[in-house]
Amino acid sequence: MSLRSTAETVDYFGKDIGKKEALKLFEMDIHDVGRIADEIRRQKCGDLVTFVIDTNINYTNVCVSKCRFCAFYARNGGYVLPYEEILKRIGEAANIGATQIMLQGGLNPELGIEWFEVLFRKIKERYPGVHIHSLSPPEIVFLAKTEKMSEREVLERLKSAGLDSLPGGGAEILVDEVRRRISPNKCSSEEWLRVMETAHKMGIPTTATMMFGHVESNKDILDHLLKLRELQKKTGGFTAFIPWTFQPGNTDLYCEIKRPVSPLRYLQVLAISRIVLHNFRNIQASWLTQGFDIATLSLFFGANDFGGTMLEENVVKATGKAFRPARVDEIVKAVKAVGRPVALRDTYYKILEWF
Repeated sequence: MSLRSTAETVDYFGKDIGKKEALKLFEMDIHDVGRIADEIRRQKCGDLVTFVIDTNINYTNVCVSKCRFCAFYARNGGYVLPYEEILKRIGEAANIGATQIMLQGGLNPELGIEWFEVLFRKIKERYPGVHIHSLSPPEIVFLAKTEKMSEREVLERLKSAGLDSLPGGGAEILVDEVRRRISPNKCSSEEWLRVMETAHKMGIPTTATMMFGHVESNKDILDHLLKLRELQKKTGGFTAFIPWTFQPGNTDLYCEIKRPVSPLRYLQVLAISRIVLHNFRNIQASWLTQGFDIATLSLFFGANDFGGTMLEENVVKATGKAFRPARVDEIVKAVKAVGRPVALRDTYYKILEWF
């Protein structure tokens, strides 16, 4: 590391850098910003790289939101998976080691809160060891409005039924001007943050995400990060941050954006996220959108976690991007190839197995 980068790391480590200062990071050489992020990662997390065995079951593709960036929602018809089919898929995942189950779908007006309560109870009865890391703020907001309940009441009932934690889906960019352009029918940035704050205060941990590479600016990205940093100061309830890139295939935004942003842009935003989000311990790589080579490289740009094996995934696949689940041995081999220790974790980042 250069003397310049070392000095900059000291300046940035654990510091609430402001928007003006953070914007300058986008002007830095990619290698310099990467070295700063990597040193912060090393000081904060050490060298260990973790991952989880999980699956993402999309219980419905019926969605009234019809976001312009989404290729998954049904243009005509659509489906709702029967309980037994969901339980079958969970069982298949659990049998090969999955400890985390993500259930995410569309904003389907036919599915009330009781549908989810019954499902969560069935899951816990049949697979008590499985962690239900499911739904997301837009789904919580939608249920609250359709059921004429508060968001807290929705979360209380779902938690009682078996919900363990919330994924950070539906964040996109937490700037309403951007949201009006790409997801005008989805919850506002204020509503997304409010659901997360409510969940944290109830003892429900969550992750946070950011989807970039569409109509946002550098300033919008920083607004998003700073809002997350401020909420984390209040609650400490975010367990991880996952930035990932918009995939334009088969979406309504394809007419404006023909291809995903470059791997260099992904690495730049990842590194800046590590620097700005000093109160987040875990930053996940996105092999799902970037592939294994760039995901492995991201371990030197601020990431300390390889995410999940994703035994099932349909949303990104709907854009036309090739998908197959990651194997445990593939992740272990990729991480060890760059000289880093690797371990299997659970949703709470408790180590389950060393490799």
